[in-house]
Amino acid sequence: MRIRILGTSAAEAWPAVFCNCTHCDAARARGGKSLRSRSGTLIDDDVLIDFSADTAMHALKYGLRLRALRHILLSHAHEDHFYPSELEMMASPFAHDLPRVLVHGNERACAAVKRAKVAHSTPNPVECDRHCAFQAADLGRGRSVTPLPALHARDQECFVLYVSDGRASFLYGHDSGIYPEATFEFLRGKRLDLITLDCTNGPGKEGTNHMGIPDCQIVRERMLESGAAHAGTRFVLTHFSHNGGLLHEELEALAGPLGFEVAYDGVEHEI
Repeated sequence: MRIRILGTSAAEAWPAVFCNCTHCDAARARGGKSLRSRSGTLIDDDVLIDFSADTAMHALKYGLRLRALRHILLSHAHEDHFYPSELEMMASPFAHDLPRVLVHGNERACAAVKRAKVAHSTPNPVECDRHCAFQAADLGRGRSVTPLPALHARDQECFVLYVSDGRASFLYGHDSGIYPEATFEFLRGKRLDLITLDCTNGPGKEGTNHMGIPDCQIVRERMLESGAAHAGTRFVLTHFSHNGGLLHEELEALAGPLGFEVAYDGVEHEI
């Protein structure tokens, strides 16, 4: 599988849209990997994880042909991860003869998909498949996704996503604090090849809604101890907030010696 992380920021982006704090101004001045857009990850060319308001910008920036999408996987229905009004653009005259796109999400997301589907009088090929925890859904080409409980918003089901093609496997591990025990137990012995972890709090500890590097260390150790990860597993930190304070190079200096890579917008991984 080819995995491209398109956006690596928390909800406000970085620099945050309306902020001129020290950390946002520093990112503007430094540019490069310290400029972060909102979440999105592309698997191969036809599966998108999360669908933020920055999706159109990602397509322009990276030359993506989103017409190839067949599946959109949602971790949860917060608007920095799911911007449902954009689904209306799948109907004519905004798009022409688009094949079916299946959105996999929680109850709130599926309700939003239904509203987008009937927002215009012309046919819209978008459909929704309700996520059920621990139940795999087929993504075609030998791939599947299994939603696993996350520790995040308490007003809706939130998931981390286990994606496998039978040869390699990947955990989309944010937005979440330290995972519920049932999620750790499901992953026991899975020998994941790539794990992305929430690092919204940067160097700070949180663990109940998001994570910082100390929480990510706990998750990494548990994954290794249980066989969910192995010596070659790549642990990649992402979903950064300006409130965490550390720009890309500072994050690398702190997290690298602890066994973590630091994601940046556009980074690709092959597993």
